[in-house]
Amino acid sequence: MSKSDFRSGAIDSVAKLHTPAGVAAAPVGMEYFSEDVFNDQAMRKYLPEAVAAKLLATVNDGAALDPAIAADVAHAMKHWAMDRGATHFTHWFLPLNGSTAEKHDSFLEIQNGQAIMAFSGKNLIMSEPDASSFPSGGLRSTFEARGYTAWDPTSPAFIKRHSNGATLCIPTAFCSYTGETLDKKTPLLRSNQALTKAVKRLMKCFDLPDAKVDITLGAEQEYFLIDKHFYLHRPDLLQTGRTLFGAPPAKHQQLEDHYFGSIKSRVLSFMTEVESELWKLGIPAKTRHNEGAPAQFELAPIFEKVNLAVDHNMLVMEVLRQVADRHSLVCLLHEKPFAGVNGSGKHNNWSVSYGDLNLLKPGKDPEQNAIFLTVLCGIIQAVDLHSDILRATVAGAGNDHRLGANEAPPAIISIYVGDQLNEVIEQLESGTRKVGKKLGKMQIGVDTLPLLPRDATDRNRTSPFAFTGNKFEFRAPGSSQCCAGPMMILNTIVADALDKIAAELENFDRKDFNNQLQKLLQRIIKTHKRVIFNGDNYTASWRKEAAKRGLPNAESTLEALEAFSNPENIELFARHGVFTAKEMESRHEIFGEEYRRKICIEGQVALEIVRSMILPAVTADFNDALAALNGARNSGVTAGCAGLRRTADKLGEGIDELVKRSERLSDAFTGDGSDILPALGALRETVDTLEGIVSDSRWPLPKYREMLFIY
Repeated sequence: MSKSDFRSGAIDSVAKLHTPAGVAAAPVGMEYFSEDVFNDQAMRKYLPEAVAAKLLATVNDGAALDPAIAADVAHAMKHWAMDRGATHFTHWFLPLNGSTAEKHDSFLEIQNGQAIMAFSGKNLIMSEPDASSFPSGGLRSTFEARGYTAWDPTSPAFIKRHSNGATLCIPTAFCSYTGETLDKKTPLLRSNQALTKAVKRLMKCFDLPDAKVDITLGAEQEYFLIDKHFYLHRPDLLQTGRTLFGAPPAKHQQLEDHYFGSIKSRVLSFMTEVESELWKLGIPAKTRHNEGAPAQFELAPIFEKVNLAVDHNMLVMEVLRQVADRHSLVCLLHEKPFAGVNGSGKHNNWSVSYGDLNLLKPGKDPEQNAIFLTVLCGIIQAVDLHSDILRATVAGAGNDHRLGANEAPPAIISIYVGDQLNEVIEQLESGTRKVGKKLGKMQIGVDTLPLLPRDATDRNRTSPFAFTGNKFEFRAPGSSQCCAGPMMILNTIVADALDKIAAELENFDRKDFNNQLQKLLQRIIKTHKRVIFNGDNYTASWRKEAAKRGLPNAESTLEALEAFSNPENIELFARHGVFTAKEMESRHEIFGEEYRRKICIEGQVALEIVRSMILPAVTADFNDALAALNGARNSGVTAGCAGLRRTADKLGEGIDELVKRSERLSDAFTGDGSDILPALGALRETVDTLEGIVSDSRWPLPKYREMLFIY
């Protein structure tokens, strides 16, 4: 059976397929929400009242964890998990490979020759997984395998289910034997502390009473779905997550008919089961819809505390993949699985509150507006001063194909504030405000802002960092990326800016506080307004304008990652206790090596596909054309010979180009790797051209028209 037979067989299989038997899921009612989470209600039910109160104070209010309660919590957590069918437990963590990790241990222990089910406080608080195969960036030697996971009580334990049982998962931090962080959670938690401290310091300057600081995140998740039959016959998708070859079909997304369109029944069945699984895990999945490209979709949750939201987003990606598999689908989370159509991002909606006050929401009274403008100016300063490290945190092999591709924000980091708020900023800078057609004084603490409803700003989907009414939407992160990195960077740079502002406010004369504050904010705006851009970020004119403004434009991952070696950045993160210099250096090494490895894998897969699949198909068509041409000549027929000759020439030239460009790609592996992507791009150009020439019955790879439209 030829490869093309598999293609036609796959099409037939999908055409006959409705929802596979046994995978339809009834919607989960609210009574099942969080049933697989050791949440507040479970704690109160399974724990002694005093112990529950102490644990909830840590979870909800950030109080220090009392180690004395560990044994009681472990005992209760075990009983709760076993009541839900769990037989094993694992410390669940976020290593630096961008995924999640878990090692399962059973509750089984032997005591006096008898089997019992036990789970101690020590088991809960700490575990010792082998760290030898996780990226460390030189923080530890390969032969030094010891690593530790430490319980994070601010993210509740949960149950992961499989067909034959369930496992208790305990969110944890992960560090080396010598104490350096080997995960993405620990720096995030450190950055939360840094921003919390800075916000409290700033609010004290405004004479506000002490209150709780909450940093929130809503992570919108984009993804593609294709039928598993096609996926299994695409070695590039299997091994790299994206199609290394594939000519765009005549119709893809030009008609804009997929976005928010009616959801196909098979996809809706999948989405329903995804929501069912997520709701049981306490993940507040709220919105589902078709995205801009065919076969592309989006899931958006309700906002949560940033640490919990990061954990939940990692689970969202896992659930999407698992449920897709049960529906004979494959969920593609790569940033650019298909060339020529929109890629997928992960929009991080970020905000900060102090007590009941959303610091990014303009208010109705002068004091609240003064606070809003101060925080806003701090964010503008932070992004302008540290756009290099903010860009670095979204760098990756996949996202390089997406950023700046007229479907996503460019690699130039800028801020969108909208026309109305931009006018306020300009008036603040100039010290004048518009009242009808007259000009009046713009004074902090005297005049109020114009009333800004929640959606006062139009959405600018071209901006990498956009103000959207009461939050900022960081649109640059890629769909496969862990949100912990971007949020950790954002928290830290904003903490630094707010700290600097607070340091000045603390020295102000209280009798002249508002005037001095106004002068400070005017200075910040004048110095850092270059980072504000409210236009179309996709245009070439903006790239020229950004260059004039001196905004950095790191177009590639390796260029962007240099920010981790910037001495000023290293000092900043060390000063706020988020990264040591050694930990910063390790990230530079880890992410750079990850990029190079992915590029090498793509090149090797491409060579294998061309040599073992594409070249034989083209050669077979070439031989057929030659045979037909020779047959016509031998029979004395002249009609059609010119056409057959031209066809044979095109196929022959294609063979020559395939061999030449394959050799060029092969040679690229002997250098520093910088020539791999250009060589792969050139090889793809030849392959995609041949896809339109070689007979459809012989082409070995499922085509875009099939993968994007038949599911």
